Amino acid sequence: MPTIKILPHAEYCPDGAEVSAPAGTSICEALLENNINIEHACDLSCACTTCHVVVREGFDSLGELDESEEDLLDRAWGLEPNSRLSCQAILAQTDVVVEIPRYSINHAKENH
Repeated sequence: MPTIKILPHAEYCPDGAEVSAPAGTSICEALLENNINIEHACDLSCACTTCHVVVREGFDSLGELDESEEDLLDRAWGLEPNSRLSCQAILAQTDVVVEIPRYSINHAKENH
């Protein structure tokens, strides 16, 4: 079972965390199931960027990006070459290290 190491984030996991999840699980699902309440405004349907993460290790082991995810990532705050929407990043058998960006664009939360 792969492990996800989450780097420290002031709001979601100040001390960082490590969680395990079965292969075939999305990073977002794994975080939520382990009480790391990352934003996910579209309920994991690949319709927003609130669950954006930067994959620091293990990027190539994740399921491939599809066109919808690529298009949405262009709107994510703090986009990097190894960015993924955690609701679409499906774990394989390899451990990963992720960083949750400091900010996310969540128009519903920001009362837009």
